[in-house]
Amino acid sequence: MARKLKSDQTLFTATILLVCLSVVMVYSASAAVAMERYQQPYFFLTKQIMWATLGLALLWAVMRVDYRHYREPVFIWSCLAVVTLCLVAVLFSAPVNSARRWFSVGGLGVQPSELAKLAAIFFIASMLERRRDRINELGYAVLPIGLVVGVLVGLILLEPDFGTSMSLAIIAAVMIFAAGLNYTYIVGALLALLPAVAYIAMGAAYRRRRLLTFLNPWEDPLGDGFQIIQSLIAVGTGGMSGKGLMNGVQKLFYLPEPHTDFIFAVIAEELGLIGATLVLICFIVIAWRGLRVALRAPDTFGAFLALGLTTMVAVQAFVNMSVVLGLMPTKGIPLPFVSNGGSSLLINMIGMGVLLNVSQHVSSEG
Repeated sequence: MARKLKSDQTLFTATILLVCLSVVMVYSASAAVAMERYQQPYFFLTKQIMWATLGLALLWAVMRVDYRHYREPVFIWSCLAVVTLCLVAVLFSAPVNSARRWFSVGGLGVQPSELAKLAAIFFIASMLERRRDRINELGYAVLPIGLVVGVLVGLILLEPDFGTSMSLAIIAAVMIFAAGLNYTYIVGALLALLPAVAYIAMGAAYRRRRLLTFLNPWEDPLGDGFQIIQSLIAVGTGGMSGKGLMNGVQKLFYLPEPHTDFIFAVIAEELGLIGATLVLICFIVIAWRGLRVALRAPDTFGAFLALGLTTMVAVQAFVNMSVVLGLMPTKGIPLPFVSNGGSSLLINMIGMGVLLNVSQHVSSEG
């Protein structure tokens, strides 16, 4: 008798908890901003509910699609072609805050770089499944992956979006490392890429200011250091249990865009160390269960697919929370499932749907 397919309930629950928290905290963080900009305190809340509802519907649908369909070459190359065209086309769109990262569809912003991460994970998992046994033959196994990822990273850098491009590069590196690539190649690649990364980080004036501000934000407390200082104030004044939902102060035009990249600071201020820790625990659970799925996947493609999807969420969450806590330079990376924004939420929900489908096929032993 065939085994009844059952998803990882712990992984599913952690994801849903974060999405539910998102709806509450986006409203709390954005009500004052929305009232000032649009005279509608529920402006961002309404959009977030719509995106969350659509995301849950997509998660439910994707959970029921056998993940092995994603290894088909027609599917993978079609995804890469569409993503590449979108990344090129977005460079000719109207700039928003000096960057060209979004398409406007029906008044809603769509960010193709988020879709690029998902397409890259499908491609890398498929390549590693077929060529893992010769992973140390760089021209055969690693070079094709490097070329495709390099094109995607390059196009994203042109937007410019340094944070997303580096996230994509890290995802690819983790997957290739897990495939068994000799560590000497990895060390060599890191040393070779170090000058390029340094040039990219310091080549643009705004990135250079971010890095210098990270080293000493108090040198310019009313300028470049303002954002991180306000974030640290929000986190520090939250205490153990917080000031209470809706009672935060820093979101009231002190902390820029509190409902997007710095929503974790609002959580820490209003829900305190307890609330911030619970959010961190949810991400730890997602990382744990995702890696568990990768280790128990029935085939190599499923294992690398699960690893890539887990890394996508874990890296993004780690970077976002590190920025909020002043542990990394400021980057425009949202907190997965929680920050306001449709593209990131939808892609992460689709990714969780694929991961949950892989979990349906894992070994029940151990």
